[in-house]
Amino acid sequence: MSKTEKRLRQRIVELCREMNANGLNQGTSGNISARHGDHMLITPSATAYDAMTPDMIASMRVDRDAFEWDGPLKPSTEWRFHRDILRHRPDANAVVHAHPTFATTLAIARKPIPACHYMIAAFGGNDVRCSDFAVYGTPELSATALEALEGRTACLLANHGTIALGESLDKAMWRAVELETIAKQYFYSLQLEGGPVILSDADIAATARGFGSYGLQEKAMAD
Repeated sequence: MSKTEKRLRQRIVELCREMNANGLNQGTSGNISARHGDHMLITPSATAYDAMTPDMIASMRVDRDAFEWDGPLKPSTEWRFHRDILRHRPDANAVVHAHPTFATTLAIARKPIPACHYMIAAFGGNDVRCSDFAVYGTPELSATALEALEGRTACLLANHGTIALGESLDKAMWRAVELETIAKQYFYSLQLEGGPVILSDADIAATARGFGSYGLQEKAMAD
């Protein structure tokens, strides 16, 4: 096993534990994957994160349809949409799926998140879409997730949770946390008289251009 693969496996375990520690996820729900050459490394199914070790991470070929893996434990039941996202989105090298409270509440109500905050631009457009509903682990869920993610780096899964993509594991996790933060702010703004004031497409486009010159990662760290 290469040093790069060992580091990726270790970082997946660390971020799984971080997800639960920061409240982004609960119990054994949620899962994380990372691209490694023509394979993806993905968390195993029904395994407590505190007990998870790097050698438990499953490895699957991105370019194969069969449910085949290397490792001592079965991959997450959501392996299919992780594989399909990495297959169809060469810009993504990591996928974080979680069930955070506020974003999942909006997903239950089938409410996409509009441009209520300028940081919505971090997700590639002027909103974060909510997918149609499909049963977990199915080809249908993969298809609806890919549709909701078109031109975006995050989406809500109807009556389910969230997906966030990243050029790296750390960037995917940053987007997952940012998504829940904006979801919380949007949820509370809906309780106020008059509701949220939504930014224009021009406002979001200007923000995105600013990210391009300033650097999204630097912006995230500064905030």
